[in-house]
Amino acid sequence: MIEKIDHIGIVVRDLKKGMKLYSEGLGLKVESIEESEEFQTKLAMLPCGEVLIELLEPTGPGMLQDFLNKHGEGLHHIAYKVSNINEALEKVGKTFELRDKTPLPGAGGSKIAFLNPASILNVETELVEK
Repeated sequence: MIEKIDHIGIVVRDLKKGMKLYSEGLGLKVESIEESEEFQTKLAMLPCGEVLIELLEPTGPGMLQDFLNKHGEGLHHIAYKVSNINEALEKVGKTFELRDKTPLPGAGGSKIAFLNPASILNVETELVEK
């Protein structure tokens, strides 16, 4: 069911500064930049081997702005790639509480869904189908 870690989400206050830090400091190259009205965020994807680093700057109220206000910048979530998100939700829903019972539109045309962190050791966990 889980194919691999797809990406690691990191919340930042300023996307341009975050991209510069990861590019100049770690040598990672920005692969894509986009904006999501659904999640009120601007985001950049930076490949690191087979895993993407997703930098997320909140642009309005919502889950990411709430996180930034409470915790400041930093690690937000781990996303696991699945081949069929509906099947994955059905399967993991037997063990974990689902925050999203149906998939939402994600970055790059993907389908995503989050689990309730309280049900999975307080780790913000995303499933993604590309």
